[in-house]
Amino acid sequence: MGFALSSPKLFEKRSVLPLAAEQVFDWHARPGALERLIPPIDDVRIVERKGTIRPGDSVVLDIKKGPLRFTVRAEHGEWEPGRSFTDRMTQGPFSEWRHLHEFSPMSDSMCEMIDRIYYRPGALLRWKPGGVEADLKKGFDWRHERVRRDLARQVGDTPLTIVVAGGSGLVGSALIPFLTTAGHSVKQLVRREPRDDTEIVWRPSDGKFEGDVLRGVDAVVHLGGAGIADKAWTDERKRVIRDSRVDSTRLLAKAIAATPQPRPAFICASAIGYYGTGSDKPIDETAPAGAGFLADVCREWEAATKAASEAGARVVNVRIGIVLTPRGGALAALLPIFRSFVGGPAGSGDQVMSWIGLDDLIGVLHHAIRNQDVRGPINATAPQPATNREFSETLGRVLSRPSFAPAPAFAIKTVMGDRAQLVLEGARVLPKKLQESGFEFQEPNLEGALKWELCEVD
Repeated sequence: MGFALSSPKLFEKRSVLPLAAEQVFDWHARPGALERLIPPIDDVRIVERKGTIRPGDSVVLDIKKGPLRFTVRAEHGEWEPGRSFTDRMTQGPFSEWRHLHEFSPMSDSMCEMIDRIYYRPGALLRWKPGGVEADLKKGFDWRHERVRRDLARQVGDTPLTIVVAGGSGLVGSALIPFLTTAGHSVKQLVRREPRDDTEIVWRPSDGKFEGDVLRGVDAVVHLGGAGIADKAWTDERKRVIRDSRVDSTRLLAKAIAATPQPRPAFICASAIGYYGTGSDKPIDETAPAGAGFLADVCREWEAATKAASEAGARVVNVRIGIVLTPRGGALAALLPIFRSFVGGPAGSGDQVMSWIGLDDLIGVLHHAIRNQDVRGPINATAPQPATNREFSETLGRVLSRPSFAPAPAFAIKTVMGDRAQLVLEGARVLPKKLQESGFEFQEPNLEGALKWELCEVD
């Protein structure tokens, strides 16, 4: 299959995957594939979408690249189910862009995935230093590895019906497309009018939840809660942080308890703040709750799942560490500082950061959903915590930037107030139960995790 073009440039990327061609094609054909294929370092927003990859399906994207912003419209053309599909850019920064996605069988359990792009850069891109070839190579190296990693985790999945609360947040917006590309049916809890039958209205602040919507659901994943670090910790803000977690969790737990057997599993977010801060001793799930505001919130948050566990539902409290992704959180805040050559440790730099890459966190949630033996608290942290100084040095190395400009503790406290403990204090939290349950990290090492999240694929 090819295109009759006069003299376009050709970019090609090939990868061998240990999967049948039909499996890889089906992954691309499911909802969520486009979201999974957008590199996390790219500023891309899906504005409008019709269908997936069938002929006539289309998508409109808003893309920001440095100081430039583009609207990109693409339409899908001919396809051969299980083997290939095409798309063509009808508006965007390329004067011509035709993309052939091909999945060529090598055996019953192996295929070659091929991306062929025939393109002519538009006027703006013609002046780009080095052209666009380097950007295409970096992007498609990452995309091919993304497909390989996701499919490796999804092998053997039985389609489930899963309800997600907090699906528009940093973690939820990555989890949902991962689940839908695996073939699961996902319904999202929303506080506004639903757009379609994949959305369910709930109002946790009013204690309202539609009665029987959890019948037939296999798992409920709760990721909601007001931001911890984005606003000053006034008494009112502390109340919002607590209530947004505890009240919504209690409401879901009661709804699960009221659902006829078989009741859905309840996978509920928590945080390593449960253990408090300030200790360098290794901490696993057997450690008691610590002291302080965050520890109190986490303790009440987890206790709010009690109605579900008492009714016999499987409950997993996922104590999440510092999530690494350029799309938000600590890493997103640090990137512009380090890229401006003024990065360095915070305070003494000795505080321990118990981190986890976003992709591995999605893997942890997926593992908790489908593994019936996982229950109770589990630490969602990588097995190799780092001090803040080690983290800064590693990030500087990945970005090819210095990391010797420290941020004094007094300055951080002046700016952040009580929230400074999020930066200046830490704990060495280890994923003991997670590893004992058979979970395998794709990026257990900090440098590898940062490279992956920043799309630096070796």
